[in-house]
Amino acid sequence: MSTTLDLVATIKKELKAAQMTYADLAQALGMAESSVKRMLAKGDMSLSRVDEICRALKIDFAELARRVADAQPLLKEMTAEQERAVVADKKLLLVAICVLSQWTLEQITAAYRLSEAECVKYLAQLDRIGIIELRPLNRYRLKLAKTFRWRPHGPVMNYFREHALLDYFAGGFDGAGEGVMLVHGSVSRALAPVFLERLQKVAQDFAQQHQTDQKLAHKDREGYTLVLAMRSWEFEAFSALRR
Repeated sequence: MSTTLDLVATIKKELKAAQMTYADLAQALGMAESSVKRMLAKGDMSLSRVDEICRALKIDFAELARRVADAQPLLKEMTAEQERAVVADKKLLLVAICVLSQWTLEQITAAYRLSEAECVKYLAQLDRIGIIELRPLNRYRLKLAKTFRWRPHGPVMNYFREHALLDYFAGGFDGAGEGVMLVHGSVSRALAPVFLERLQKVAQDFAQQHQTDQKLAHKDREGYTLVLAMRSWEFEAFSALRR
């Protein structure tokens, strides 16, 4: 959630971008430079004063507020409560997965049996949960980092294990751009984290490419689900045969 400190930080950033000094701002506001410095240091200013600063910067209040919101740190992981809210409604989970792929409202309603009103309702719920920031004309800003992941033992992953895992691995993995590999081996415990880092890098590369390819036409993109895993594990049927 944005704070006064975030607002002040954004104002300072905008001053720098506009190449305005505190003295320039003081002159525009009809204040002493020392008073401007004190005001920004304390973060103590009225809305009318913020409006005056916006006029001096030649931006409107809505744009300033948007830039404050854009400066907020992105979520790398949701809370368990947020995830429970997402999986509580299958349609909400569907829309959440769609926004993770940065689909527009028009794309969602064209692909699935959801009315525009339903989709807007679910986007508003995702806004309240904290996954997106809903903007005018039903556009949105995703509030999740590129390194975002579902909680390993959270509600969403548990839902995936219970309802989607078998369905996912039932596929042939023989289509274009598909594949599945099962590799077993014994390696140094010291090297195991190195392999995990490589898997994480692949996941980050996939997420980055997803972001980059949003500029392509929808017909030139295909939805893929990448599952990467590594753990110390033995098939239960084999474990039962151990001495």
